[in-house]
Amino acid sequence: MSAYVIQGGERLNGSVKIEGSKNAVLPILAASLINGQKTTLYNCPDLKDVSVTLNILGLIGCKVERSSDRLVIDTSTLKTSEVPEKLVREMRSSVIIMGAMLTRMKKVVLGYPGGCEIGIRPIDLHISSLRALGAKIIETGGYLYCEAEKIYGADINLDFPSVGATENIMLAAVSAEGTTIIRNAAREPEVVDLQNFLNAIGGRISGAGTNIIRIDGVKNFNPVEYSVIPDRIVAGTYLIMAAATNGDIEITDIIPEHLSSILFKLKEAGCKLNVEKDRIQLLSPKRLKAVEAVKTLPYPGFPTDLQAPFLSLMTLASGTSVITENIFENRLKHVGELIKMGAKITTEGRTAIVKGVKKLHGAKVDAKDLRGGAALITAGLTAEGETTVYDVQHIDRGYELIDRKLQSLGAKIMKIND
Repeated sequence: MSAYVIQGGERLNGSVKIEGSKNAVLPILAASLINGQKTTLYNCPDLKDVSVTLNILGLIGCKVERSSDRLVIDTSTLKTSEVPEKLVREMRSSVIIMGAMLTRMKKVVLGYPGGCEIGIRPIDLHISSLRALGAKIIETGGYLYCEAEKIYGADINLDFPSVGATENIMLAAVSAEGTTIIRNAAREPEVVDLQNFLNAIGGRISGAGTNIIRIDGVKNFNPVEYSVIPDRIVAGTYLIMAAATNGDIEITDIIPEHLSSILFKLKEAGCKLNVEKDRIQLLSPKRLKAVEAVKTLPYPGFPTDLQAPFLSLMTLASGTSVITENIFENRLKHVGELIKMGAKITTEGRTAIVKGVKKLHGAKVDAKDLRGGAALITAGLTAEGETTVYDVQHIDRGYELIDRKLQSLGAKIMKIND
């Protein structure tokens, strides 16, 4: 079992380049099935979730070649519509393959997806939406059997602006007969990136980034070269880590607009920010100020994926912060581990009340999920003494070479096999 061992107390200083977005590239990888030709991707992060997705593509017959700066996927050799169960259960976002496979193969069989245990995260919206487009879906024995001889355009109103459901509809409807309208659509930048990719292979989609998306079905697609957007969650995490360590860092190759909600809260905490076209410099104050209220919301609200690292940051702020998780009902697992390190936190349902302390102390802690693991690294960077974070396979799902990048900023962190 791997772990990150951190000697706390070092101030982060320097510049770090942000990798491509995990949450953008995974649906794009699924979308590469649609054109039945070659797709060349740039700025694709080297992550466990990406590797799992590429393994899925390989096992269903696609050819994948990866070099240091690009990824080439040839889906012309696709040979089966049955997705390997073991890999699907490793990763929640594998459900996104449903829409793409219905477009390409007219059918798909897959097991219920897995991933971090941060809440129920039902796929009801995915299933009901695909059925509205004409798919027949049978749920039995832990599998989903999906079939659609034809996909027809439909007017779909989502009960909740689910990113995954919005993307699955886009993937299924891109070649539908007629027009599909998604109302109450997710507005995340990753949805916009998927729209841009699908349009690049020949789709006719508009409205991504707003709550209404229009998809006019087309029949012909083409090969493409495409660059994935930078990861706004990774960028926000490094800014938070710098703030926690009284650091002075610059993040590059980013889109600042995607970070507006976290930048606002970092300013509220007393950080100085210099924002340019594709980079941000952060200078942390000697003592952070508590942020009175943080509530996670769908984009452009405060992202649920940064709730855990930001909560970790607030353990060191002067005053009391109130942080409410509105997206997932089980996303405060990191609280107990932070308390082991000396944090003063109480929880009431989905709300954490954080009373800032002057210092944390090193401890042995467990990463319960991806973003909770990032929160524990954040705490370990600031703590007195040594912190060991176990179960880092969760962290490696979403952060590319996080130990090496932190080392380049002056952190004392190393990965070990225990």
